[in-house]
Amino acid sequence: MCGRYAQSVSTEGIEEIFDIRLPTHVPWEPSYNVAPTQKAPVVALDPEGVRALRLHRWGLVPRWAKDPSIGARAINARSDTLAEKPMFRGAFGSRRCLVPATGFYEWRKTAEGKVPMFIHPTRAPIFAFAGLWDAWTPPDGGEVRRTFTIITVDSNELLSAIHDRMPVILPHAAWKTWLDPETSPADLLELLAAYPASRMRAHAVSTLVNSPSHDGPELIEPVRVSSAA
Repeated sequence: MCGRYAQSVSTEGIEEIFDIRLPTHVPWEPSYNVAPTQKAPVVALDPEGVRALRLHRWGLVPRWAKDPSIGARAINARSDTLAEKPMFRGAFGSRRCLVPATGFYEWRKTAEGKVPMFIHPTRAPIFAFAGLWDAWTPPDGGEVRRTFTIITVDSNELLSAIHDRMPVILPHAAWKTWLDPETSPADLLELLAAYPASRMRAHAVSTLVNSPSHDGPELIEPVRVSSAA
C-alpha cells in the first residue's frame, strides 16, 4: 500500500518536469508528509486534452457515492481489480492521472516495533505514481470535491521485506500513454508493474513521520536503528 508520501518540489518545478504548458498557479507548499484526506498536486488532461496541474484530495470519492467519507478507505487501488471494481472502474476508463512525488514511506515490522522507511527511485528526484481521479458533487449542489487514489501492485524484491504492496511508479516514457484517453485497457494494465528494485533505495527515518502534523526535510534524513530491528 501507500499511506504517506513526500512531494517536496515547488509548483514551478512540477510544471516544468511534467510539461504543464499553461501554468495554473496551484497554491501548493512542498510537503515531506502528505497524508490521506489532504490535498496534493496531480497531473491530468483538461477537456482540451492538455496536461493540467490541479490540487485533489487524497482518497477517491466516486461520482456516484452517497457519502464522501468513503474516500478515506480508497487511498489505494489494487492493480489487479481496478478494471472491474465499481469503486475504480469508471476512473480507470477515463480519469487517469499522474501523482508527482519525491519519495514515499512504509513501516517495517521489527521486534521493537514498526520502523518508518523512506523509499525513492535513485535516478529521479521527482517521479510519478499512477493514479486515478474523480469529481464528486454534494447532493445539495455545493462545491465539487476532486479526489484521487494511488494504484498499487505486488512489491519488488526491495520492498517485499517491508510490505507486500507498493505504489506503481511510472517511468517518464509511460506518462503520455497513461494519460492518453485512446490507450486500450490491456495496454494500460501492462504499465502497472513494480518498479525495478535495483533502481530504488530505502532507509530508516525518524518516527516523527508517524504524525501528519510533522513536516520538513528532517523527516527523510536517515536514522540508525538497533541491530535487533
